[in-house]
Amino acid sequence: MGDFRTLDDMGDVRGKRVLVREDLNVPMEGPRVTDDTRLRAAAPTIAELADKGAIVLVLAHFGRPKGQRDPGMSLAMIARPLAAVLGREVGFIDPDTPDTEAAIAALKPGDIAVLENTRFHAGEEKNDPALADAMARLGDFYVNDAFSAAHRAHVSTEALAHLLPAYA
Repeated sequence: MGDFRTLDDMGDVRGKRVLVREDLNVPMEGPRVTDDTRLRAAAPTIAELADKGAIVLVLAHFGRPKGQRDPGMSLAMIARPLAAVLGREVGFIDPDTPDTEAAIAALKPGDIAVLENTRFHAGEEKNDPALADAMARLGDFYVNDAFSAAHRAHVSTEALAHLLPAYA
């Protein structure tokens, strides 16, 4: 087995974009999170990276949209509850919009943004190399903090770990 690198091994991340894979697949009742356990579990990693000056881009799935966009499974509705748990602002960016590059470029060290549901892409669950390359271009580092999803050979859990310097 290769080296197991953790956040302590990352060095200076100030101003670097860190793609952080989290498990934000929380139970919902309408627009309300009914159990924020997974958000609270994600908070220490996200906060540590933001506190070190990283630009934190959170990757996650929500539900099983099977590669199709479904507004009812958008991670946009998770940004505000995550912000409440973190006690700081959390933005939302949909990487499939024309202004994605500008939205990411506007983020400052310490900023946090949730990216749209990874499973809206048909290639996510197929570990598609083209999707992996596109996602990897968004970050400088990759952190897998989604233990419950780490066993899946998906772009956001497996492929990115081979394309960017990876940590857990």
